[in-house]
Amino acid sequence: MFKSVRYDINRVLENDPAARSGLEVFLLYPSIHALMWYRIAHVFYNHRMFFMARLLSQIVRGFTGIEIHPGAKIGKGLFIDHGMGVVIGETAEIGDNVVMYHGSTLGGTGKETGKRHPTVGNNVFIGAGAKVLGPINLGDGCKIGANAVVLKDVPANSTAVGIPAKIVIPSNKKQKVIDFDEYCNK
Repeated sequence: MFKSVRYDINRVLENDPAARSGLEVFLLYPSIHALMWYRIAHVFYNHRMFFMARLLSQIVRGFTGIEIHPGAKIGKGLFIDHGMGVVIGETAEIGDNVVMYHGSTLGGTGKETGKRHPTVGNNVFIGAGAKVLGPINLGDGCKIGANAVVLKDVPANSTAVGIPAKIVIPSNKKQKVIDFDEYCNK
């Protein structure tokens, strides 16, 4: 766990120009606190001690404003900048070195059972207020714009913006917006 915390602190130092030292990040960044307690709650969850896992996650939510369900699967280096209002659902899966901003959600769309939350690849950026909903995939290296509502898969190394989100492709210094289905069915 200490290696994970050290890695997470280094990721914050790499991504946040306001972070001045590892000690400052460790003591003052809600992202680090939420991830440390998530990892403990996740152990309880994996040992089928669901009440204890949820109790810890809800207490941490009250202190940090970040709600991470203990059943979520999170890789190393998740950086939740500012944190307040971030929600990560039970069946969400997050790869390595993901950046999420305040108010973003990895949530479900209803009362489905089974896999109902997004799968996020490695090196993904999720902007402030973005809502990524349902059992969809965000490919490695993709970017989700602020306040986007993503309801369909986003291919690797692409950018999605808008409500509902559409893929944006750079074309000769101008942006071309195309429909998800057109892009994904090529």
